[in-house]
Amino acid sequence: MTTVFLPGAGGRRAFWEPVAARLGGPSTLFAWPGFGDAPPDPMIRSLDDLAQWLLARLPAGPLDVVAQSMGGVLAMRVAIEHPDRIRRLVLVATSGGSRVARSGIDWRAGFRAERSEVPDWFERDQTDLDERLVQVRAPTLLVFGDADPIAPAAVGEFLRSRIAHARLLVVRTDSHTFAEEQPDEVARAIADHLGVRTPGAATEAR
Repeated sequence: MTTVFLPGAGGRRAFWEPVAARLGGPSTLFAWPGFGDAPPDPMIRSLDDLAQWLLARLPAGPLDVVAQSMGGVLAMRVAIEHPDRIRRLVLVATSGGSRVARSGIDWRAGFRAERSEVPDWFERDQTDLDERLVQVRAPTLLVFGDADPIAPAAVGEFLRSRIAHARLLVVRTDSHTFAEEQPDEVARAIADHLGVRTPGAATEAR
């Protein structure tokens, strides 16, 4: 079983490397064009475009998908629109495409000053999957920080209430990137959800 790792708006495949290395097994780590250290793709002008780019590059399924922040929105799109592609889903510090969940959270404040290289369509995205969250069939683990200012635990509670086979783990942290910073704790939770028992070396692809 291949595990696919999707980063957030940081865009770096290295974000998930510490966790993937602890889980072992076949894995594919993505980087987003135009984000992080990946060169831009002029054909990608929206999250819809990025979703199509991702679908064209996913390994043959079914897959286990682990996604953080913006990557969680893309993972949710795949889970809803192509349910046969995903066996199990892990969503970390993400709105999951819910407008209700992210309402009142002003993550854009100061974002452009800190991340001037990120495509501006990301800030304008208005993805709304609220009416479709109930369509997610894959067993889902939600991992959220208790004091994350961008995706607080209340967002995870909302997603858990809408996704049929979901459970929520709350991690003590005020960081939005805790999955990279606390790989042991996050990897243990993911391993339990995916049924991984033997750690080994991950294989990077894409």
